[in-house]
Amino acid sequence: MHPLEESDEDDVFRDEDDKSSKKAKIIISAPKVDQLELLKLEIGTLVYPKSYQENTPKEDQMLQYAENFRRQYIYLYPDRKPLLLSPLNECRVEKFVSTTLRPTLLKHGELYNWKDCAQFVSDFLIVDPLDPIIDVPAYLFSPTTVLKRQKGNCFDFSNLLCSLLIGTGYDAYCVSGYAVKEMCLVDETREICPLLKESGQTNKEQEKPPMKKYAVKPVRELRSKFEMKQEAKRQAEEKAEEETKQKELDDLADLNINGTNDVMLGLRVHCWVLVLSGKREVPENFFIDPFTGNSYETTNERFLGIESIWNHRNYWVNMQDCKFGCKDVVFDLGDPVKWEYMLPDSDNSQVVFPNSYDYLMDEVDDDDEKELERIFDMPPSWVQPIVIPAKDIETRCPKGEKIIQYKKANLEKYAPYLNIDGMVKRLIEYEDIECTSFVKVTEWYANRKDMLEKIERNMRTRTITEHFKNGRYMAVKKHIYRSSEPETDRTLKYNSRLRVDGLVSRVETPTEMTEKFKDRPDFLIYRQAIFAKRMRKVRLPGVFQLNYRTMLKITERFARNRKKPAHEDVAEQVFLINTEHIHLTYHREDDRITAVKREFILPPNLLQKDDQEINMEQIVVTFEVREFLKDRTAERKANELVISVYDTDRNDKAKEHRREQMRLEQEQRMRRAEEELDYLAPFLARLGQPRRITKKVAMTLRNDCLTDMKQRLIDKANIIQSRFEKEAMELQSKQQWYQQNQIFMTKEDEQAYLAYCSEAMFRIHILEMRLNKHKETAPIKYLDLEEKIRKDPRLAKKLKNC
Repeated sequence: MHPLEESDEDDVFRDEDDKSSKKAKIIISAPKVDQLELLKLEIGTLVYPKSYQENTPKEDQMLQYAENFRRQYIYLYPDRKPLLLSPLNECRVEKFVSTTLRPTLLKHGELYNWKDCAQFVSDFLIVDPLDPIIDVPAYLFSPTTVLKRQKGNCFDFSNLLCSLLIGTGYDAYCVSGYAVKEMCLVDETREICPLLKESGQTNKEQEKPPMKKYAVKPVRELRSKFEMKQEAKRQAEEKAEEETKQKELDDLADLNINGTNDVMLGLRVHCWVLVLSGKREVPENFFIDPFTGNSYETTNERFLGIESIWNHRNYWVNMQDCKFGCKDVVFDLGDPVKWEYMLPDSDNSQVVFPNSYDYLMDEVDDDDEKELERIFDMPPSWVQPIVIPAKDIETRCPKGEKIIQYKKANLEKYAPYLNIDGMVKRLIEYEDIECTSFVKVTEWYANRKDMLEKIERNMRTRTITEHFKNGRYMAVKKHIYRSSEPETDRTLKYNSRLRVDGLVSRVETPTEMTEKFKDRPDFLIYRQAIFAKRMRKVRLPGVFQLNYRTMLKITERFARNRKKPAHEDVAEQVFLINTEHIHLTYHREDDRITAVKREFILPPNLLQKDDQEINMEQIVVTFEVREFLKDRTAERKANELVISVYDTDRNDKAKEHRREQMRLEQEQRMRRAEEELDYLAPFLARLGQPRRITKKVAMTLRNDCLTDMKQRLIDKANIIQSRFEKEAMELQSKQQWYQQNQIFMTKEDEQAYLAYCSEAMFRIHILEMRLNKHKETAPIKYLDLEEKIRKDPRLAKKLKNC
């Protein structure tokens, strides 16, 4: 069946047209609400180009071919649903569906992969379900209008996605068919969130031990293999039974939420994208659901049947039985038994066809047919080039946010810089399918100044895990804690390659702190400090108290240093602070079973009464964890985001820098212009512009210039001195106020006072430096001017002997 060839059925069509015109034409019921009126309300009245408002002769001819194809299809398959061939566009003009595709390769690298393209289309557009959902749409808007509207049905989604995929080199097709209710209505409440699937796969991969070529065989386990098999079988049965019960509970909950079985199964129309293998190193055929951006195998049970597929070159009708869904469908488009095509020889896309269908109505001679023959292929796309601004690529979701509900999880997506804390994604995991009690919250961040990448809040374990990117202060990778207060359960993991001390991790409890190291020059690999429980102390306001913890024991372990003999290479050293003992254990020789040990005891009365007391402030360094927690508290309050220097819209610092550069350039130009001016001009004007410079005039000019320079240098010194004295008096006044009110001050007031003092001291220091520099440079400037006057050609001869 080819619409471009003569057929005996055409005579039947002409006879049947008068008797039953209803069977010979597709009657597409108009939607309840005019789509064009909605379009005008959403994006306003647009001025469309000529290609949108009318058809070219080649497009009209293509529509004639499509009409003939449609009539033959209805005659041969009266029980099948109508095909989507020539829907109306946004200007109420019929356009063939293949010409609505506009293959486009965008300049954005983020859209070069099929996953990124599908995710962008899924996030950027709002779903507008088909109405009615059992029929193909009467309208199919261009991808450019869909992007401006930022809304569309499944055919609009697929049309845009297929245009992008073909432009990037994929062998992609739009598919018109039928799918399950959840896919047509974008109901993902029965689906597991993709992020949870990825995390599960990652955990499984991490659990696999690394393969070693040479390894010591494990100790043989002296247990009955039969008993082990029985135990494994019993555990597997218990696990399967538990999973079955859980599935029954979930199914029951789904039934309570969604109701009984679907009575419209197989009737709902859906459109998705097919990607065939071959191009872009695609190994196997697969489907893409444009609503979610997820990929599926072509045998997936969610897809219930296919009516037709098309790309920008041809149109194919599926002739295969789909009573069992799409699992048995073969996508060999070159097989005419399985796929009926619109234009023959789609690979070539250039075949000889007659110019019109007049020959079907009237007989013509062979010579006349030869004159009417010409090369015909698919008309070019009538759609304007697809343009997606970089801002839309970044914002993606409408208004910058989107919420997706999955099975026992909610996923929230946000555009960068939309939230003040830089959050771009949040996943909330629930305990029940009704999503009433959440058990875990995971948040992803971007552009954070503190390099925060992800936060996980586990409600079951009551723990918070912070993940940081490389470049974080102190090279922290992960921070696990329950409370932000110091001296609580806490785990810090570091990037040891970026630290000088090679610290890998630090685990803290109220009474212990354990550190692990790697690749240190002193071979230290482990350190544990045990502290005594703190005694309650009364804190007096305004009195500074040391916050040292009483240390009971320190244990350090070292890796083997092959450059030293084993009996001189310390393996472990233990410091017992209370008993004043030190225990050393050395590494064991390769041919020995025991190691050398030494014990050191502090002699009594080592420190006599006359000895100088030890100053703890000089020998004790504040521990790193407290400083880290202090910094994290400040960072959480600040929520500072980093803006790229290339982001001209948001980077106020870059704008200010450019303005400052322009100001400096302007000042430099003015300075050069001033240098080019005659420095004697004001003084010559004061003397009435004498025509001839005598010795007396030269002396007067010299004295006036030097006097003016001297006075300006004195005035500048006085200004700096007055500012210096003003700042010093204000600081002294603030210090007196602090001495009078420090007992009643809050912590915030004290911090504000310290910040003021720091800034004031900085300003005073700068003014002092300026004053000293001015005192050094003032005589040099005066002498330079005097030398300049002496060498001035207008005054040199007159002042030669002066």
